[in-house]
Amino acid sequence: MIKHISRAARRGFSPGLRRLSDLRASEHVPESPASPRLTEQASLYVHWPYCLRRCTYCNFNKYIPKENNDDVMAKCLQTETETLLQLSQVSCVTSVFFGGGTPSLAPPSTIAKILETVSKQANLSDDAEVTLEVNPTPVAMSKLKDYHHAGSLQNEDLKSLGRDHSALEALQTLGEARRLCPGGVSVDIMFGRPEQTTESWRRELSEMLRVCDDHVSLYQLTLERGTRLFKQVHCGQVTMPTEEMTAEMYQCARETLQQHGFQQYEVSNFAKNNSESRHNVSYWKGEQYIGVGPGAHGRFVPLGEGGIAREARTQTLEPDVWIQEVQQRGHGTRRRIRLGHLELLEEVLVMGMRMTKGINHKHWEVFSPELSLHEIFGASPVVQELLQSGHLILDDRGLRCSWDGLALLDSILPVLLVEMDKQIFPKAAS
Repeated sequence: MIKHISRAARRGFSPGLRRLSDLRASEHVPESPASPRLTEQASLYVHWPYCLRRCTYCNFNKYIPKENNDDVMAKCLQTETETLLQLSQVSCVTSVFFGGGTPSLAPPSTIAKILETVSKQANLSDDAEVTLEVNPTPVAMSKLKDYHHAGSLQNEDLKSLGRDHSALEALQTLGEARRLCPGGVSVDIMFGRPEQTTESWRRELSEMLRVCDDHVSLYQLTLERGTRLFKQVHCGQVTMPTEEMTAEMYQCARETLQQHGFQQYEVSNFAKNNSESRHNVSYWKGEQYIGVGPGAHGRFVPLGEGGIAREARTQTLEPDVWIQEVQQRGHGTRRRIRLGHLELLEEVLVMGMRMTKGINHKHWEVFSPELSLHEIFGASPVVQELLQSGHLILDDRGLRCSWDGLALLDSILPVLLVEMDKQIFPKAAS
């Protein structure tokens, strides 16, 4: 049996359910051989690039298909999965995440075939976490028995954002999800939407918490160049909440969720009953991940070709071109950059500080055996200011933000990166 947990990320009000079933270059210093799990296991991200329509705010790598080529896409996803797993030589895949795009447009058989491919190449344990993003439409709800997954409670917001479901349909999908898997429903919700106020957000949260069980993710809507929403805002057709208002909405959500028994474990994620997303936690802990599909990103050591350093890899964006490349050479990797020691540490720091637990000393030592967190940050005057202000904590447990500091992470990270570069760069360059 495989454990599934769904999270329809960045999709307004997007229910899901769980069921049982580039940086500066520096000289390379290999990852610590004392921790072989860094190269023996990885999570897997699979990108389904197609959507039926494009939301007004979306700049993700997604395409409206001109014709049905599900069979070709499925075969190429299987091929690239096999190729990259062989290249990485990982013995265990800890989690699989199907994102997009709208992966629920893929036939359930495609999902099954990809998971079968994974199982043939590596150990996909009985308690592995498998996630599928699902659009909460009536058609998607009809597939819940196959996917066991399910996704703004404000109808006008949904319409302005170009979503193809209503609030009622979202709630109906949630209801069906909870019927199929009681206690395993996850909800992602977007704030900072056009014309949204703190009071309407508070009411929406209250309604959402009546149908949510174990997991909530918050996403602030950001304006992306090239999107229809970006043009509407800059033409004065649509008004967005101010930065002060969105900050107030975020704090409102944190407090409300805490009052309802949810523990914040990352900047945007809240859980109870031990339902944290293990797939995303693996990202934040700096573990390996393999990206399959058009535009997917990955971070792993290509041991199969003699590699000794972790690489940042990006697959070809355009589906048609990606398909041709996979058919010709087994994968569609367009870009690969070997990460040096400094770059790896920067990623570990940036991702790890997103978690409320931050980075503990033992975990940091895996990546930086030569300099501890105390040695890097302990003597820094600017870091001392953050410590004294109560926004940052450096103690026997490790380095982390306080409750107030986590809301200011975007301002804290540049300070930490500069201080780390000052300490690490001579070591990396020597």
